Amino acid sequence: MLSTNDLVDVGERSSAVHGARTDGRKRRWRQHKIDRREELVDGALAAVRARGSNAGMDEIAAEIGVSKTVLYRYFSDKNDLVRATMQRFIETTLMPRVYSAISLDADEYQLVRSALSEYVGTVDEDPEVYRFIMGNGAADQSSLAEFEKLFAEVVCTVITDRAQKHGVRTEGTELASYMLVGGIQLATHWWTTHKSLPHETVIDYLTMLVWSAVEGMVRVGGAPEVFNARTHVLTAPELPLGD
Repeated sequence: MLSTNDLVDVGERSSAVHGARTDGRKRRWRQHKIDRREELVDGALAAVRARGSNAGMDEIAAEIGVSKTVLYRYFSDKNDLVRATMQRFIETTLMPRVYSAISLDADEYQLVRSALSEYVGTVDEDPEVYRFIMGNGAADQSSLAEFEKLFAEVVCTVITDRAQKHGVRTEGTELASYMLVGGIQLATHWWTTHKSLPHETVIDYLTMLVWSAVEGMVRVGGAPEVFNARTHVLTAPELPLGD
């Protein structure tokens, strides 16, 4: 015959087993929601590529093959969906290509050109997704700012490492990185809208501008006081304009 203590033990074990099963179901449900959300993000990216950057929630849902209600079950609103597609595009498409470019065993000029080529190339190859992300970016400035910060930090790491190897002061490398990334991002965004220059010409101009900034910093050892002490005049172009 079971004693009171035995009954208590049985009850506690039963509760523990029930609790474990409940926790297990909760974990599986959470994982299911995560997996389903990721599937819908992939579907949204495909929908934007098919229907264009102005696609709304109805069009995205129709392209995926689900109801809009299903989308709202996993995303609080369109801003939430834009945020998720932005993160997926940056994490799986844009940044891996930029990382690969700046990880090359190459000289500084080649690193600059390869990184710019990958950034501009990725945007040019996936213009509808890029416009969808940036066109709706105002809805979530925090995610856009996080991307720009991540990009700037990567650039800063590379610039700092190379500057140290050349004996250049590094106190201004973070500032320079944010300036460069901001300019590149804004210029590329402008180009995707206007397309007034060919792809390779855009890379040529961006490379010329970024390289000039990098070369200028190295020339004065990264020291503003050395730069300020110099006489600043524009030299004549090496070739006549238009050649």
